[in-house]
Amino acid sequence: MANDAATATASSSERADALEHEMMQGLETRVPLRSVLFTSGDRDPTGPIQDPLPPGKHVLQGADPRLKPMPAKPTLVDFFERRFGNANNHLLQSAALAKKAGHNEKVILACLLHDIGVTGFIRSDHGYWGAQLIAPYVDEEVSWAIRAHQSLRFFPDESVGYKYPEMYVRLFGEDFEPEAYIKRDYEKARAHKWYMTARLICVNDIYAFEPGVNPSLDDFVDIIGRNFRQPAEGLGWDDTPSSHMWRTIMMPTRAL
Repeated sequence: MANDAATATASSSERADALEHEMMQGLETRVPLRSVLFTSGDRDPTGPIQDPLPPGKHVLQGADPRLKPMPAKPTLVDFFERRFGNANNHLLQSAALAKKAGHNEKVILACLLHDIGVTGFIRSDHGYWGAQLIAPYVDEEVSWAIRAHQSLRFFPDESVGYKYPEMYVRLFGEDFEPEAYIKRDYEKARAHKWYMTARLICVNDIYAFEPGVNPSLDDFVDIIGRNFRQPAEGLGWDDTPSSHMWRTIMMPTRAL
């Protein structure tokens, strides 16, 4: 009874500390796993997908206590703060440039979210993944533009002052040529009614790497609130075609 009373009067931070300690203790017997996708290249994906478990060990099937805990009903802001990486500053700079230029809120939100595939999920084909991730929660124009920027960024448009980025020459080499599907999707996007929305992502993307410039996510909370349909159950716990993707970001080392 005394222990129950102590628990009831413990502060929320004390309870959180106790829970974290309990989870860390559990990690001593729970092995977090990395999916084949995230080990491929470092190891042969056609070989064993994991090392044998040591005696007395089990795999982790739930939240990884090494990561920042997520609330019961996580929001987009929670993912920015607890799962997306340092590249958040690039997204915030992109959105800030779009806002300063007077673009509408769809463009600003698209700039804010255009690289969340990179910052929180998968680098390869990040525009496609990022668009799929947010599609159930934003206007179709926003998700389409994020998907299209994947291909548009490799092709200049002098009408809006977008040149082929020097950064890409440094990253990919002078002889790099985009794959056939990128060229195909560029041609399709070029003729689309929302072409300029996607192109403005590119315009506000390439200049958003300024050292010492640190916009705050707080500056965009209202825009998120008006343009991102936050599910009542929390991202990952609702039932949409991308809910499982949010859960994967939330619990990336879960076994199955």
